[in-house]
Amino acid sequence: MSLDTETPPAYDLEAAARAYPRACTAEALRLSFENHLKFSLARDDFSATPCDRYYALALSVRDRLVERWIATSQTYYHRDVKRMYYLSMEYLIGRVMGANVLNLGIARQVEEALAERGLDWEELRDLEHDAGLGNGGLGRLAACFLDSLATLQLPGYGYGLRYDYGIFRQEFRDGWQIEDPDNWLRNGYPWEIERPESQFVVRFGGQVVDQHEERGQYRPLWADAETVIGIPYDVPIPGYGNHTCNNLRLWTAKGSEEFNLTFFNSGDYIRAYENKTLSENITKVLYPNDNIEEGKELRFKQQYFFVSCSLQDIVRRYRTKHRDFHDFADKVAIQLNDTHPSLAVAELMRILMDDHRVAWDEAWTTTVRTFGYTNHTLLPEALETWPVRLFEQYLPRHLQIIYEINRRFLRQVMNKFPHDRDRLRRMSLVNEDGGRAIRMAHLAVVGSHKVNGVAALHSKLLTSTLFRDFHDLWPEKFVNVTNGITFRRWLLKANPGLSRLISSRIGEGWVTDAARLRELEAYADDPEFQAAFGQVKRANKERLAGIIRETLGIGVDPDSLFDTQIKRLHEYKRQLLNVLHILHLYSQIKDDGRTDLVPRTFVFAAKAAPGYQTAKLIVKLINDVAGIVNQDPEVNRFIRVAFLPDYRVSLAERIIPATDLSEQISTAGTEASGTGNMKFALNGALTIGTLDGANVEIREEVGADNFFLFGKRVEEVQELQQGGYDPRALYQQDADLRRVLDYFENGFFDLEQPDLFLPLRQHLLDHGDRYLLCADFRAYLEAQEAVDQAYRDPGRWARMAILNVARIGSFSSDRTIAEYAAKVWGLEPCPIDLPDHAPDDASPHS
Repeated sequence: MSLDTETPPAYDLEAAARAYPRACTAEALRLSFENHLKFSLARDDFSATPCDRYYALALSVRDRLVERWIATSQTYYHRDVKRMYYLSMEYLIGRVMGANVLNLGIARQVEEALAERGLDWEELRDLEHDAGLGNGGLGRLAACFLDSLATLQLPGYGYGLRYDYGIFRQEFRDGWQIEDPDNWLRNGYPWEIERPESQFVVRFGGQVVDQHEERGQYRPLWADAETVIGIPYDVPIPGYGNHTCNNLRLWTAKGSEEFNLTFFNSGDYIRAYENKTLSENITKVLYPNDNIEEGKELRFKQQYFFVSCSLQDIVRRYRTKHRDFHDFADKVAIQLNDTHPSLAVAELMRILMDDHRVAWDEAWTTTVRTFGYTNHTLLPEALETWPVRLFEQYLPRHLQIIYEINRRFLRQVMNKFPHDRDRLRRMSLVNEDGGRAIRMAHLAVVGSHKVNGVAALHSKLLTSTLFRDFHDLWPEKFVNVTNGITFRRWLLKANPGLSRLISSRIGEGWVTDAARLRELEAYADDPEFQAAFGQVKRANKERLAGIIRETLGIGVDPDSLFDTQIKRLHEYKRQLLNVLHILHLYSQIKDDGRTDLVPRTFVFAAKAAPGYQTAKLIVKLINDVAGIVNQDPEVNRFIRVAFLPDYRVSLAERIIPATDLSEQISTAGTEASGTGNMKFALNGALTIGTLDGANVEIREEVGADNFFLFGKRVEEVQELQQGGYDPRALYQQDADLRRVLDYFENGFFDLEQPDLFLPLRQHLLDHGDRYLLCADFRAYLEAQEAVDQAYRDPGRWARMAILNVARIGSFSSDRTIAEYAAKVWGLEPCPIDLPDHAPDDASPHS
């Protein structure tokens, strides 16, 4: 039975009461594990592989979620609650076994059950392959939000795509990034359940046939289209410490016909499967390379397939209780996670008007009241636009709808600003410059009742720069909702030692009420607590040192300062500035004989987009610098560099708790928010950073004395960029900058390819230094010197780190989701009534 069957029966609470008190004991879990190993996998102790044992355990844990899962869906149905649907092309959910066990409160019982069979819980848990259905912070944010929705008992669903291959696996060969396909489904995925009965047909191509009804109403027919089938797979999302279990529905594309029998019988086996293959390519890979035309087309089709399946499903669910669409926006909220799902605006209009005969005015009012749009970027080039020809080829009906939306919208603009033709050009949904294209961000803004940025600075810049014209028209539409992270994943699960230490002093209430962390301030100057805090940090650093040794063959000192930058590799994130600092230290040691440095281990992890050549060159540079530094005994006493390959959620869970210094050094005004900054502070790392994104609010919360600030502010950045910024003049004036940049032109890194890294130097000196590395270089060095001085005083450093943990509570995704529910969605909690099945002594640390 589907989780959202048309007419679900009443939930049997008495049956649940009989079943659940026994279900979560160690004995019940052991029996469940044995049964799944034998009856689900047809294995015994002799034939079972470690993967089989992991799978049997996952199925046993999933069994404990199913009662909640069904009860949650049926409760929402019977109470006819308003539901929020989160549309995101990315979900970087990582490994879920540990998180599900923690949320169920059965960690100790699972460990005991496995120990009875001579199995280690952590070893089995870590066999899980990361579900890398995202590229970076956007997808990880979506995963955090799902956790908070369920924990806050809010009726929320996630929708996404079930990519056959997620974010690529990264390896290094001769320092270069090599991308390998991430076949994350190769051993199956025990957390999902296929729902073929809830499939939908998605159309592409064809033509629009003009038709009129008897009364003269225009009723266009989208005819002669090719079809693709969307099959949903459901993944349970349990809340912490309650009975809510929401749903993540992921779509996979299937051909509408398996193969062409005529071609097959004639021996043309390739053509027999051609249509099926082309259809299923839609969900084959996360973000196909859009540097080529075929990649652009595939990505366009991918986005429409996603929103069409999701909206058809949302409308179907609504129609089980409602005959018309008068109450649609009172029962449905849809959040667009960045511009990727913006086609949903046109698709909902098409469904309402063409499939359900809703008139334009009612359909448009309903659409705008339903959608909210979250913007995640200030970079204009990152705002998607799609050529009109793609709409003409694949979505002709949607192009008609977008043109009509634009016509009515521009009339509205003209009425308010009657003599401003340039404003009309800037605000139009259709970009007429350099080839006609649809501005998807504009479509999302016009089609939503709320538009939000994800940090206070970001929201301010949105309304003063990127969307200024729209803010002039609709100031009430724009709000800020600062991002957050789930503390259950990023502290409770990732850093159990620190979690236990915190709970030993202030209790366990912080797990669901992050504001309680403020109580730690009382221990910031306590020598005993500082010592215990330091012991936890060192244990985490020893664990990471072991991973570095095993992965890279590099020995690092756990007593050195672990200086970390882990995030998607992009020029604006300025990994290159970090490298310039390393080269500065190298030159001080080699040329100046400096020996008073605080020993540091520089830790990097990052993936560069496959088509982003400059980013891939920076990957190569970091690895070459690491090779030089780590092999020089005069230098490696003081600094070592470790670039860990294949950055992913599970690796971040190892790196973040071990970090002393968090590098959040993007150019001011470029990062929308960032969430890595929050994760590091939560785990007791100090931040060196600019006033960019959420850094601004983090510094305000933790205190200026507990944050190493440097760099130009947004206003200064804008002045430089507008006033003839000359990086070469800085190069001539600053001997340290000149010395490190000269390494790039003399073959220092590679004698056989002396000009290999010259393009990076040219970017900085001859091509404008867009992200102001030269302008911020001196201030960055000075801030790093301040870091050294602070680290030399263990008591001071410990106090600063403890205060970071204590004051970071407002960056919980629970707070973020509560704000969305109040400001954007109009969503109320819906507790799920289910007899308590958790053991009486259940604890987040059990």
